[in-house]
Amino acid sequence: MSTATDRRLPDDRVPDDQVASGDTSGDTSTPPGGRSGRDALSEMGNPHRARAVKDVVARVVMWAAFFLAVVPLVWILGTVIGKGFHMLTTSTWWTGNQRNVNSDDFGGGARHAIEGTLQMVGITALIAVPIGILTAVYLVEYGRGHLARVISFTVDILSGVPSIVAALFIYAIWVTAFGFSRSGFAAALALVLLMIPVIVRSTEEMLKLVPNELREASYALGVPKWATVVKIVLRTAFSGIVTGVLLGIARVMGETAPLLILAPYTKNFQRDLFNGNFPTLPMMINQDRGDFALATAAERMWGAALTLILLVLLLNVIGRVIAHFGAVKK
Repeated sequence: MSTATDRRLPDDRVPDDQVASGDTSGDTSTPPGGRSGRDALSEMGNPHRARAVKDVVARVVMWAAFFLAVVPLVWILGTVIGKGFHMLTTSTWWTGNQRNVNSDDFGGGARHAIEGTLQMVGITALIAVPIGILTAVYLVEYGRGHLARVISFTVDILSGVPSIVAALFIYAIWVTAFGFSRSGFAAALALVLLMIPVIVRSTEEMLKLVPNELREASYALGVPKWATVVKIVLRTAFSGIVTGVLLGIARVMGETAPLLILAPYTKNFQRDLFNGNFPTLPMMINQDRGDFALATAAERMWGAALTLILLVLLLNVIGRVIAHFGAVKK
């Protein structure tokens, strides 16, 4: 009769009575099925080998996709910098304009186009950003029923509208129906239609990422919903909202079709958005593109393109700094 202090034999040992009788069927050194230990280990290693192969294939595909995306970007940036950088180093590029500068003349400045671009993008953002953010807040926090579905559907339509269609729509209303003249403000209205859906969709996704626990905790403390949205939800999603605004600005800053239809180019300084032709960098590029065969015009075109890229980069850096210092501290 066994006691609690008896020790059981290890699984890989054969009891003495079986050894005496010659019965070794309980020997576990040979795996079931008559396979050797080496074969069993080999079969156990196959799944690991398959996962390793899949991992290598995934890495190769990922890096190939990365290079396919980066190579065109590097090539474009290299071309623009190589052909346009020397124009940015001239003394008159940042201070002058193109007045009395013919296509075959060297030099001239781009200050008039830089100021016009920043002015137009500024008024576009001033109109589009509040509308886009408030629309996203309504869809996420308040939107229920038929009206929310109509607004969401309208935003989806605007997301796929070509820029020239938006320009023609504003032309039909602003110029044909109301009788106003073509101007920089009319072009800004067309850019607003292009910028709003980008801000709405990006802000909407950022607001959805805010945990519901934060809202519920605020409601439990008796904070009204509007205060919860303003002081908790929007502040938590602030960095993502800034990113969406930057994407919207980058989306419209290089647009040319609305400017061709609504804001003809001028080589002079023009700071009045409501009257007369208006200078912008995309239109300056388009102006010199027509005389691309001339080396002087081509140099100005590449210089204006590089200036536009630098402006977008500068605005992104400023936006990132604002998002960093305005985000909720952990």
